Amino acid sequence: MNDFTKLNDLRDNPGARKSRVRVGRGIGSGVGKTAGRGQKGQKSRSGVAIKGFEGGQMPLHMRIPKRGFNNAFRVDYAEVNLVTLQKAVDAGKIKAGDSLDGAALVAAGVISHAREGVRLLGKGALTAKLNLKIAGVTKSARAAVEAAGGSIELPVVKPVVERKPRNA
Repeated sequence: MNDFTKLNDLRDNPGARKSRVRVGRGIGSGVGKTAGRGQKGQKSRSGVAIKGFEGGQMPLHMRIPKRGFNNAFRVDYAEVNLVTLQKAVDAGKIKAGDSLDGAALVAAGVISHAREGVRLLGKGALTAKLNLKIAGVTKSARAAVEAAGGSIELPVVKPVVERKPRNA
């Protein structure tokens, strides 16, 4: 007999397909009657969502002091490095001399989504001339883009007008 297996003799390796345990199927199964849940109590019933519940006592995650600060007005930028833009130019996703904004960078596959604007960071080097219309840029990134012959256009931010109190 040769060492070649026939198509009708193909089998999975032993243990490759493990079947799920069917609980509550009689005494002989080993997981019958209580189905591995023990006896009585809230956890033996269906529809239990206890998580941090401590029997009416104030739960630990609510007792301990909170630290730090979460700013509700934080702006979430999509961050792009110079090296990422240069790789996109080298790969032919972006043409040198193009005018790029958040939508163009998403279309080119440089970023997955523009979030609340694109911010350019200065990691790496840029040799291609690019004209960017983005939300933010670091000093080193701006210097590198302008050294390569490109330009960066930022949105115009309106200054906040301070109001005097009525009774002044």
